[in-house]
Amino acid sequence: MAKENFMSGPYIMERSFAEVYDPERNTWDYMARMWDLDVPPNQVVNVGDKLFSSGDCLNAWKGHIESYDGKHNLWNIVDGSSSPISTLDDTEKNWPNLERMFCTMAPIGTRLYFLAGYRIMLGDNISRTRSEVHVFETTSGNGWRSLIETIEEDGEKELCSHSCVMKLNS
Repeated sequence: MAKENFMSGPYIMERSFAEVYDPERNTWDYMARMWDLDVPPNQVVNVGDKLFSSGDCLNAWKGHIESYDGKHNLWNIVDGSSSPISTLDDTEKNWPNLERMFCTMAPIGTRLYFLAGYRIMLGDNISRTRSEVHVFETTSGNGWRSLIETIEEDGEKELCSHSCVMKLNS
C-alpha cells in the first residue's frame, strides 16, 4: 500500500491507495477507488477470494463488516453484519460506562473472529476489564454468534489489540 500526502490546514493527511501486482505483465498497477479514501480501512483480511474490513483507522469497529467488490471497485456492507450481538452498544442507558479498549479481527476458514475488550468504569476509580469473542460466518447472512462467555475481571488488564493468524500444514 502506498501513501500520498495532502495538505489540509495545519494538518497533513495521508491518503491511502492500493497497488496490485499483475504476474502476467510483471507490473504493479494502482487500483482505483480501492483505498482512495480519506479514512482508510483499519484491518483488512482475506477470506476465500474476498477482502473484509470492519473499521477504519479512526474507529476499529464501524458497526458492520464491509467486503470489497473487485469487479466494481467498491466496498459494500455485508448482509447481516450489523447484528446487535456483534459488539456492545455503549450508548444504551442499560449498559455501564464502557470504553472500548480494542477490537481486532482474525480470519479462520470462512469465519471472522472478533476479539473485543472494554474498560467498565464503576465509579470512584474502580474499573473492570471485559473481554468478548464473537464470530461471523461470511458464507451466510446474519451469521453472528458469541464464541465464549464474556470474561470480566477486576481492575485494568493490559490487553492485545492486534492478531496474526497462520494456518500450519502438517
